[in-house]
Amino acid sequence: MSTLLEAEGITKRFAGITALSEASLQVGDGEIVGLIGPNGAGKTTLFDCIYGYLRPDAGRVTFCGEDLIGRRVHTRARLGIGRTFQRIELFTGTTVRDHLLVAERARQGTGGLWRDLRGKGGPTSDEQERVDAILDLLELSALAERPVEALSLGRARLVELGRALMIEPRLLLLDEPSSGLDGDETAAMGDVLTRVSQEREVAVLLVEHDVELVRSVTTRLYVLDFGTLIAQGTTEDVLGDEAVRKAYLGST
Repeated sequence: MSTLLEAEGITKRFAGITALSEASLQVGDGEIVGLIGPNGAGKTTLFDCIYGYLRPDAGRVTFCGEDLIGRRVHTRARLGIGRTFQRIELFTGTTVRDHLLVAERARQGTGGLWRDLRGKGGPTSDEQERVDAILDLLELSALAERPVEALSLGRARLVELGRALMIEPRLLLLDEPSSGLDGDETAAMGDVLTRVSQEREVAVLLVEHDVELVRSVTTRLYVLDFGTLIAQGTTEDVLGDEAVRKAYLGST
């Protein structure tokens, strides 16, 4: 398995406080890897350094062998990195299909996103075909014309995932995709993530607190605590590690 993403020695400080200290991880092509740890461990900060929202004070990030340090977010997206966020950001008054069409136009870089959706220029057949494929993959086809504000939280998170998939990523950075979901919705999200990774050949780096979701979809884990990597390895080995159980699971 070839290495797709490599973050090496990432250090980030805020006002003299070290949020990350020489954190390193790798994600292979088509792999689902977990990044776990207690609140405040530095997981989202590491995501932001990988995605380009933050520039690390030290370390390097490479994707497909290319150095990402100094590259803007939109450049990283066009290289094939997609992302979702813990806090859902959808546009009320628009449909599920609209959201995916906007993402498709953004991928093309053709502009006129909202103008076209307001009737001054409709989507092409190719655009509709690509949107329909994602709707079908995420089992959202029956909800395509529904306003996003009428969706359950679980469905809304799938729309965010669909929007990220429209850029044709090779890697997805998923930040707490089960946040706010009940047990059934979380299990369904796990099934979707596995299917997306397999059918689209997309690698996933997953930040998640739900242990059962992590156990069901990941093959390897990294664990952060106070900005420092304290464990890495196969999912079962890491979840059984005493230091991890104490820091993350609250037990010994």
